[in-house]
Amino acid sequence: MRLDAISCQLVDLAPRPLQPGVLYVSQRYKVAVHLCACGCGEKVVTPLSPAEWQVRVQGGLASLHPSIGNWSMACRSHYWIRNGRIVWSKAISKRQMEQVFERDRKDIEHQQLRNRIPASMGWVRRIWRYFFGD
Repeated sequence: MRLDAISCQLVDLAPRPLQPGVLYVSQRYKVAVHLCACGCGEKVVTPLSPAEWQVRVQGGLASLHPSIGNWSMACRSHYWIRNGRIVWSKAISKRQMEQVFERDRKDIEHQQLRNRIPASMGWVRRIWRYFFGD
């Protein structure tokens, strides 16, 4: 059954089995996990980092950014989690999917490079932020 809402639980480790309609957020392991909102039962794991997904929890309601695109799953669901609500999005084309994967790859590369810059080289970090953001 397709969901329109999701609750949030802050955990160290996600329980087994996962419960439908619950987003488990582990700050310790920098990951959010939930069962696909379409109801197919597939586990969705979203790594939390500046280059991947970010989660914001306010008043017990979670928002996850960017969207969840389950392109490798049979359901191919695409949705956002915003303030505890599931906001369904339209499917995207194969070409659009490839563009998203390429952008994600570059974002991760930039984040990995940024993390390799030693703190003693503050001027390099400032230049990096100027051109690429945080």
